[in-house]
Amino acid sequence: MTAHHDRELDVTGLDCPLPILRTKRELVRMDTGQVLRVLATDPHSVVDFLAFTEKTANRMVEYWDADGVYYFLVEKGD
Repeated sequence: MTAHHDRELDVTGLDCPLPILRTKRELVRMDTGQVLRVLATDPHSVVDFLAFTEKTANRMVEYWDADGVYYFLVEKGD
């Protein structure tokens, strides 16, 4: 996928809760409306990222997997 993103965060090789914690830290540094692309390999990351975006002001723009890597596009909310 070649969807637009402003920043990228590689958390491959990390297990829960580190991908979400690092994503939160990166989103704090971003402006509202910017999109963060996260790369993860933790099989639970799909559930974790969907729950994270449902419980926060951030929005899941899109997610997919390819070759064992999960890609998440998260738009920073207010």
